[in-house]
Amino acid sequence: MAEAMPKQTERGLLVFAIWATLGAAGLCFTLEGLSRDALMLALAGTGAVVAAFVAHMIVNWVYGQGFTRGEATLGIGAYGLLALVFVLAWLSGGVDRAGYLAGLAFFGTLGFGFVAYLAARHGLRGTFSQFHVHGSATGEPK
Repeated sequence: MAEAMPKQTERGLLVFAIWATLGAAGLCFTLEGLSRDALMLALAGTGAVVAAFVAHMIVNWVYGQGFTRGEATLGIGAYGLLALVFVLAWLSGGVDRAGYLAGLAFFGTLGFGFVAYLAARHGLRGTFSQFHVHGSATGEPK
């Protein structure tokens, strides 16, 4: 009889499957919308990325976990890199109206979702504590 898969492996495979399908669909819709100057297609891409984020949170809830450090680092890093590319493209004049509106919708929606997730998971005071450097970390008394 086959042994059961460890919970961490099972969760990791589910998260990978979510991002491989919905994340790839979001990327495809966004790129196609930007290439055709079609705002609704680009917004469909944003919707697919939001759906992947929500599905990832549901998997985390089912398995009683939060985001791993690697997932959080990858997500925040990708968000920052994409924001940098968007700003540089906008400053160089390479963004049309649909791309500009799609970018604002994408970054605004994901930024709001990130803050909403932290507030729901840790409460408003706990959300601030996630970013506040405690005195013990800096060598100062608390």
